[in-house]
Amino acid sequence: MNEEKTLKETENVNEEPTATTAAEGETPCNEQGEKSECGAENGDNKPDGRGNGAKAFFGAVWRWLKAVIPGVALCAIIAVPSWFLGKLVPVIGSAVFAIVIGMVIAFFRRPKWLEKGIKFTSKKVLQASIVFLGFGMNFISVVQVGGNSLLIIVSTIATSLVLAFILGKLLHIPSAAATLVGVGSSICGGSAIAATAPVIRAKDSEVATSISVIFLFNVLAAFTFPAIGQAVGMSDTGFGMWAGTAINDTSSVVAAGQSWSSMTGSDAALQYATIVKLTRTLAIIPITLALAVWQMIKAKRAASAAAPAMTAQVSENGGESAPAPAGGETADDGKAFKFSFVKVFPWFVIFFLVAAVISTWLFPAMGPGEGVSDFLSSAGKFMITLAMAAIGLNTNIIKLIRTGVKPILLGFICWVAIAFVSIGVQSAMGMLF
Repeated sequence: MNEEKTLKETENVNEEPTATTAAEGETPCNEQGEKSECGAENGDNKPDGRGNGAKAFFGAVWRWLKAVIPGVALCAIIAVPSWFLGKLVPVIGSAVFAIVIGMVIAFFRRPKWLEKGIKFTSKKVLQASIVFLGFGMNFISVVQVGGNSLLIIVSTIATSLVLAFILGKLLHIPSAAATLVGVGSSICGGSAIAATAPVIRAKDSEVATSISVIFLFNVLAAFTFPAIGQAVGMSDTGFGMWAGTAINDTSSVVAAGQSWSSMTGSDAALQYATIVKLTRTLAIIPITLALAVWQMIKAKRAASAAAPAMTAQVSENGGESAPAPAGGETADDGKAFKFSFVKVFPWFVIFFLVAAVISTWLFPAMGPGEGVSDFLSSAGKFMITLAMAAIGLNTNIIKLIRTGVKPILLGFICWVAIAFVSIGVQSAMGMLF
């Protein structure tokens, strides 16, 4: 009897690891190198293990393509007719047509499997379009235009940040939300908000509100700026400088520039606006770095102020440590305030400059260089229309209205102030007309 019991216990012990492994979703493999399901799935049949890496890589690429292509295809369905409509009605332009059609479609519910491709188009395709535009520009002109715009850029950024701080106090808007609206209005819209939010510990609701406000005035700018510029009688370079310094987001800057180019038949404004906007985008780095330093200073002050109270609490508890702050974070740990240069830096600006260098020196040395440059620049313009379709699909007017009156009022005042300051500084410098 004891021998049977011992044998049964031994069998149970031997079976238990197999059952546990199966429960954890792992398939046991034999140790003798024979082909099994596990080896076939993981690609371990090859001695060097290269099969596993190649299969995993191509599998990941295929999964990514399946997730992205449907959304990109929807944007293309909007962009193609918008492109031809822009040719027929150049006063409006293909970018505006794409935004409007996208906004109309956004009223209807769409499947979630389209979202990844739409997001990819609105971000990555837009950045790629700017790089492609670089192939149609002269690097020396890029540097000159960027230098000429510095005074206007500094003036508009300072105006927006100061107004956001003051009006945030007067309108009783949370400081994080006011800061995000100010940074988004003055630098580069959603990208600046995304870079700044973790630095200032903004809530998700504050990020959503500020991005919605910025998108609202992005759309309005794409519609109104070209018409205002035409009515005032701005030159191509004057409008390009105004659009590049006064419109919130990169997407709307290139959309307004493309609409102006459609009306005038010249790409000068589009190129000028793009260069100025990219120069302005670089301000993300010093602004977020300054905010990170300020947050660290505030945290140290809070820790110093809380130290006497915590010491008293320890004494009352008989020498036991005081309870940790809610959320498990200490005020002076500094973990939430790490500044990542790699994450914040707008790398597509570097690729834009590389494209301009290639266009300036490499293409002229090649036989068909000018033709290649024109083709790539035209491809960039179509990619702008593609990205504008995605922007329209992501713009929900109802949600914008629900964000509240105060943040919208703050965004409107910052937007108008930046526009007037840009015009004023340009007029003083003799660059507007």
